[in-house]
Amino acid sequence: MTARSVRTKLHPRNQHLNGYDFELLTTQHPALAAFIIITPAGTKSIDFSDNKAVKTLNQALLKAHYNIDFWDIPEHNLCPPIPGRVDYIHYLADLLAADNQGQTPTGRQVKVLDIGTGANLVYPLTGTHEYRWHFTGSDIDPAAIKIAKQIAQFNGLKITLKQQKNAAHIFQGIINSKDLYHLTLCNPPFHASQADAVKGSERKWKNLGKTPHSALNFGGKNNELWCAGGELQFISSMITESAAVAEQVIWFTSLVSKKEHLATLEQALSQQPIAEYKIVDMAQGQKVSRFIAWSYFDKSTRQQICAEFE
Repeated sequence: MTARSVRTKLHPRNQHLNGYDFELLTTQHPALAAFIIITPAGTKSIDFSDNKAVKTLNQALLKAHYNIDFWDIPEHNLCPPIPGRVDYIHYLADLLAADNQGQTPTGRQVKVLDIGTGANLVYPLTGTHEYRWHFTGSDIDPAAIKIAKQIAQFNGLKITLKQQKNAAHIFQGIINSKDLYHLTLCNPPFHASQADAVKGSERKWKNLGKTPHSALNFGGKNNELWCAGGELQFISSMITESAAVAEQVIWFTSLVSKKEHLATLEQALSQQPIAEYKIVDMAQGQKVSRFIAWSYFDKSTRQQICAEFE
């Protein structure tokens, strides 16, 4: 494992490093103007407790920065914060660059699998624009796959979408025998139960200075928010299952929301014949996040594989 450094800002290549340009955003997406508020400090913002405002902000961000002309999801689906999501993409690009003589591989020859892509399709949309990678998105929810396909088709993007039909598996049934991916990525379900998800929702509302409400400001269906055992069990299962497709993926990765889960996950990794793993810290304002990455290939082999993709 390599040394970790504390992050205090978004990735240097993140287009949102210096905050939101509301003049640009409202010019590109006039509907956002109705949700603009003035903060006590005299700056423009939106009410992040208003899920319609959050969704409209996302539409503006995707249009202004990522050339996504159409993006819409049902109210009950997860509406992710764009800056933090795209940060993950940029750090994944750095992960590949480290195996490619410091040069970030771009273009459709780079294959990326997004586990649990959701109806929002945010990682493939932003990653396709930033690096032109070829994304495959998987999800257990057929309705999410249908909506994601519509978004990709409307925007003329060639994104492959697959439904995971067996809830007991993550990679099996998605990664076929002839597939080879540079990366897998995942934003796993955070909570361990529906009750935990409700409590988390209440905490978010209180943190926003609002009375607890039944709806999350960022939305989210059950399968997007929780699974048995929460993120720890999900990522642990991913680590175990990754061994079966070890030679078909250069880097497996997943976000890890809770820092206290890292020790258990490192122990799970130690039980697999991996060559290397990394924990990469990220940050968005005061919030610190991270992802864990592991590879069954040593560095020289990874470099050879990357060279073959050129």
